[in-house]
Amino acid sequence: MAFLAASNASALAASRQSTWTGRVISGLVIAFLVMDAGMKIAALPFVSASAANIGWTADPGYWRAMGLLLLAITALYAWPRTAVLGAILLTGYLGGAVATHARIGDPLFSHTLFGVYLGIALWGGLWLRDARVRSLLPVSRVRGAQT
Repeated sequence: MAFLAASNASALAASRQSTWTGRVISGLVIAFLVMDAGMKIAALPFVSASAANIGWTADPGYWRAMGLLLLAITALYAWPRTAVLGAILLTGYLGGAVATHARIGDPLFSHTLFGVYLGIALWGGLWLRDARVRSLLPVSRVRGAQT
């Protein structure tokens, strides 16, 4: 019985640790996306200038709308009940960024794949903080494997 109690206590501690790790990772992703949305909503001059450089419209109204859309989707991701929906929508948003950078031939690892890196952090943070996602996408060790 003592073994089971110790096993449950270590599992609970691991669960708490992974939950907090997921929250921290998700918090960093959320902070970055809120900053990005804020720059678009504020219509900072470099947003329009860089948009024109990559082949998008330089219209500040368009970028304000994109910032509001990004802010709304990020809020869905931040709220636990709608986090999976937010993650799916953010994956599509980031996919558009990857496609844009690939289309114009930006450097692969620093520009083009940045959306992929952010998406990995987004889903990794959600996987660590949400047991429903862990049960949907299980990662298990091979039994009998020696480390």
